[in-house]
Amino acid sequence: MKIFVTGANGFVGRHLCAQLLDSGHAVTAAVRTAGSAPKGAFEIVISDIGSATPWDGVLEGHDAVIHLAARVHVMHETSADPLADFREVNSAGTENLARCAAASGVSKFVFLSSIKVNGEETAGRAYDASSEPSPVDPYGISKHEAEQALAVIARETDMGIVVVRTPLVFGPGVGGNFVRMLSIARRNVPLPLASVHNRRSMVSIWNLTDLLERASADPAASGALVIAGDTQSPSTPELLRMIGAAMGAKPRLFAFPVSLLALAARVLGKGPEIHRLVSSLEVVAGSSSNDWVWLPRIEFSDGIKRTVEWYESSRAAASDGGGSQ
Repeated sequence: MKIFVTGANGFVGRHLCAQLLDSGHAVTAAVRTAGSAPKGAFEIVISDIGSATPWDGVLEGHDAVIHLAARVHVMHETSADPLADFREVNSAGTENLARCAAASGVSKFVFLSSIKVNGEETAGRAYDASSEPSPVDPYGISKHEAEQALAVIARETDMGIVVVRTPLVFGPGVGGNFVRMLSIARRNVPLPLASVHNRRSMVSIWNLTDLLERASADPAASGALVIAGDTQSPSTPELLRMIGAAMGAKPRLFAFPVSLLALAARVLGKGPEIHRLVSSLEVVAGSSSNDWVWLPRIEFSDGIKRTVEWYESSRAAASDGGGSQ
């Protein structure tokens, strides 16, 4: 197959392009900066994605588009109108690309959405493909609107569309909160989290790229909304213990009332960060809106072990590099 990948130089994009190339697919990598495409892919430079991005002449001849590029959720927003900015890229940009793909004869369009379309947390029932959307922030709203636009395009054209909603993705190259957790585990900082009994679903990069590749290649996937995820949804203490075990260490966790922890976090201006550590956001991995079946192939514990190996290797390489200068 000949597959067009947007956001190809991002965290997910680099892993996905490598897997597609290893599987024998021809890959066109859409990137923002010349020379940043993954090795082996044909590079197309697209400076910005939005409602007016010109896709003419670059999509013809491709069997599938996997759309990863997005304006992502940020902790410290600086935009005067965040929702408008999210909508321009994630909603209007996705609709524009999908319509151009259909007009260019592309047979499959795979859209990487977010579990934030369903909401920010779960209480008792995990999100699955039948769960009602209830986005809270501009990012989730814009992804939901993109999904709605794609549903219209699916009815109006012959192009098969697959929507993949994903929770937090981890693996080599991960950043943000997950790599901070790796750093905390490595430093063995005492943490007041032993009383936390939540459930947080995640998906390893290996399982997510497997899902995206299969969704692009299997005709039966057309029309499906699929929930990405690993089979295990650990509590925050369980996750820290698994990371610690992979590092050969035992995290120092002590009991502390969760309500007081949340109160202290709000006083210190760390409410959102602590809320993610103590609240639940659980999904039913592989849940699909039609009969198409996908199940994660890599065990959660194996994904954690591989990610820790990358992290430790990266730390060692950085230390060696610093000492040689």
